Amino acid sequence: MAKLYFRYGAMNSGKSTALMQVAHNYEERGMRVLLLKPSIDTKGGDQLVSRLGVKRKVDISVTEGMNLFQTICDFCANSFTPECILTDESQFFTPEQSEQLFMIAVELDIPVIAYGLRTDFSLRGFPGSTRLLELAHEIEEMRTICTCGRKAVCNGRMVNGEFVFEGNQVAIDQENNVEYQSLCAQCYFEKKRQQKEKVDKIKEESKA
Repeated sequence: MAKLYFRYGAMNSGKSTALMQVAHNYEERGMRVLLLKPSIDTKGGDQLVSRLGVKRKVDISVTEGMNLFQTICDFCANSFTPECILTDESQFFTPEQSEQLFMIAVELDIPVIAYGLRTDFSLRGFPGSTRLLELAHEIEEMRTICTCGRKAVCNGRMVNGEFVFEGNQVAIDQENNVEYQSLCAQCYFEKKRQQKEKVDKIKEESKA
């Protein structure tokens, strides 16, 4: 029976690179794959972009209301049945779409490997990722390190080079002066403390 795999990790853990390597491995053996990416992730347009510079065009750009199960059924009927479906930035799928990925594996017997973040910059779970964690047959953590050398588990958001801890859940990396840095828990809370002290100081100075 095919399975749904969820491979998660902090920013810079090599998720997109690993996805494209898996795609290459299948194709090297004469097997076809299908690549999906949520359309809300505008970085790279219709391409997957690795931090190593590797790029690859996606086959299906997934919009918020798209029924993935029906979309894959239609694709298989009109084109070909892939040996594997690979999805990038899977945290941006809706919970319903995460369920549909599960049903693709179970009912269509096509393995699905979903790569994505588990939590956002404020340590809250993405709804799509939470559902993947609940449903996936197998869950794998992809590891990376903080600048201090510890294991990175948090995604620090920077705007104009300054760490921020409030704002919308979705802000695309390298757009509108937004950047992300992988942090261990200790460094994350230290950055948060420093940012609060800075804000408090500005407030005090404005009262003077």
